[in-house]
Amino acid sequence: MTDSRFVHALALGLDPAWRRLATEERCQSAAELAAAVDATSSVTTHTYSMVGLRAGTDLLLWSLASSLDALEEKAASVLRSGMGRWMKVSESFLGIIQPSQYVKKPTPQEQSLFSGERSRYLIVYPFTKSTDWYLLGREARQGIMNEHMRIGHDFPDVRQLLANSFGIDDMDFLVAYETDDLPKFGELVRALRGTDSRKSTIRDTPLLTGIHRPIAEITALLGAS
Repeated sequence: MTDSRFVHALALGLDPAWRRLATEERCQSAAELAAAVDATSSVTTHTYSMVGLRAGTDLLLWSLASSLDALEEKAASVLRSGMGRWMKVSESFLGIIQPSQYVKKPTPQEQSLFSGERSRYLIVYPFTKSTDWYLLGREARQGIMNEHMRIGHDFPDVRQLLANSFGIDDMDFLVAYETDDLPKFGELVRALRGTDSRKSTIRDTPLLTGIHRPIAEITALLGAS
């Protein structure tokens, strides 16, 4: 038995042809999409707008479930519903939330981003370490991560989620941050660039930056009105 939870960042891009549909058809298809996103189920989903912020991506779904099957069913429901039929997957990142081997007692800053009030912005990206990193001794890795975490604690208003992706996706981790202050988050990223942990980074792109909005507000921005 396990209490692991699965997390999914699903980025969707809208076919521009949808905007040329009749107003009534656009509104109806948007309502169907919203119903699928908001449907009560075993999946918790938060919605973020990326309209015009990244080529090929308009909507970011940030979901949590107790199983991968539930996440698949949720994604399928969204993609076959109304406006969802006009969307394609531009990015998809999977992870499993498990206790960190480097953090003995997580602070609220390092807990899942699915509890409490949502911050205005969500930043999600895949992350992979080098082989040399995993060949280091545990004590050496812990020392490097202690420096990394110390800097992170200097920015208490930025919350982080690190989910394991080993064996279920191309990367090692799914990394997510929540903040109301993007410039402050930029300062954190810049500070982390100067730590020893940066030497072992192989991949930390693409970055998906979304603005927290209700799904109906996002579809209105896209033209459902």
